[in-house]
Amino acid sequence: MSFPYLCPACGTNRSRFNIIEQIPFAVKKDVHSGYITERVSEKDPFHFHYRGAEYRVQCGICGIIENEELFIKNAQRNPLS
Repeated sequence: MSFPYLCPACGTNRSRFNIIEQIPFAVKKDVHSGYITERVSEKDPFHFHYRGAEYRVQCGICGIIENEELFIKNAQRNPLS
């Protein structure tokens, strides 16, 4: 998170962002009610666990939400003069 960002959508925002920390937890749900019936252990071999980004970034100007790497790469391609 200590890299410059540049919004890939609006292309002007370099300073106003929301950092979204993703904290996934695996669950089993009742098929009829939709209620969570139990949390699934990391050791459950029959459940594919989340392997996505730990953080997502939202532009504070246009609202787009993307992976942090996209904001960093865009800033690297378009450095400040």
